[in-house]
Amino acid sequence: MSLIGWLKDNRLVDVTVQDPLPVQQQGAITTRTADTLLVVTTTVTTDTNRDLLGSTDIETYTLTACGQYRRIVWFYFRTGNATTNCRVLARVIDENGTPLGTGWQQLVLSTLPGGANTWGHIEIPFDTEGFYDQYRIEVRRTDGEDYILRSKLIGVR
Repeated sequence: MSLIGWLKDNRLVDVTVQDPLPVQQQGAITTRTADTLLVVTTTVTTDTNRDLLGSTDIETYTLTACGQYRRIVWFYFRTGNATTNCRVLARVIDENGTPLGTGWQQLVLSTLPGGANTWGHIEIPFDTEGFYDQYRIEVRRTDGEDYILRSKLIGVR
């Protein structure tokens, strides 16, 4: 006799391999996997088109091989309160690594939220699912002094 039983056809049945406890799934089961894609420290300056890795070449990507991710989440910690513009660009590439079109698609153009010694995060893209292959993430200080920005980018499948 089992310690656990259940009612089956108006009789008490022991839980066994042949008569397992009946369960019913409530709602969809979703599993999300997240991968760390980049951890970097950047000095935020007034240089135009400088990405998180320090590149000012507009054709250079910050992240690649991101087509498997629905969303990229950018966590950051700022050490300064200077007003900072951020821009996130994306594009799709073919099997040879060549962009499908010319230029980038702009996903985000805003002021980086937060002040000195604060945490923040930005979800990329904001309102739709991504599946872009390459991203370029740029930051540019528009006033105040240079400061350090520590970033961690996560890809969510």
